[in-house]
Amino acid sequence: MTATTDQTTTSEHQELSPRFTPHTPATAPGRVHDALRSLWDRHGDSVGVMARTMAGSPSVIEGYLELSRAMKRSTLPRPLGEQISLAIQQRLDCAMCIAAHTAAARAAGLAEDDIALARAGSAIDPASAALIAYANQVHQAPATVTSEQIDDLRGLGHTDRQLLDVVGLVALNHLTGSFNLVAGLHPEQDNPS
Repeated sequence: MTATTDQTTTSEHQELSPRFTPHTPATAPGRVHDALRSLWDRHGDSVGVMARTMAGSPSVIEGYLELSRAMKRSTLPRPLGEQISLAIQQRLDCAMCIAAHTAAARAAGLAEDDIALARAGSAIDPASAALIAYANQVHQAPATVTSEQIDDLRGLGHTDRQLLDVVGLVALNHLTGSFNLVAGLHPEQDNPS
């Protein structure tokens, strides 16, 4: 999905510099030091600017890390999880998250057409398309989800755990996308300094 002339993208209307300071284990305040040190131990100097910037708030970095770890145990197939993430991030218009999830979707085996459809909120497979639409609804208007919709999703083969996992995945994507937008982070900044 490409932007048309009547759509404004984040990269067109946001300032080009971050609004908060990214941290390293040496500069991380208080209890955040341990969380950031743990990331550094696992990933070395490739810890991204989002996590390094989140380190400015113990609550945010710890919440992000816990939810991220929990969602790695989701029962959603990885390609479908990336399709959902792309759909949510497209709605949020987070260029950094779109870039990251596009790369992850490719690594999970999704074709460019699948990625474009996911960004448009759909999929070739009807069961996947229905789950992506449900995820978008959970993101935009969760109070409008009906029992009939849940039953229809079950009828397409989605388990109750998967339907609940979607809520967690939407929350994680909302957190990361919103954080990056508020912090003024962009894909070109996601290289450790």
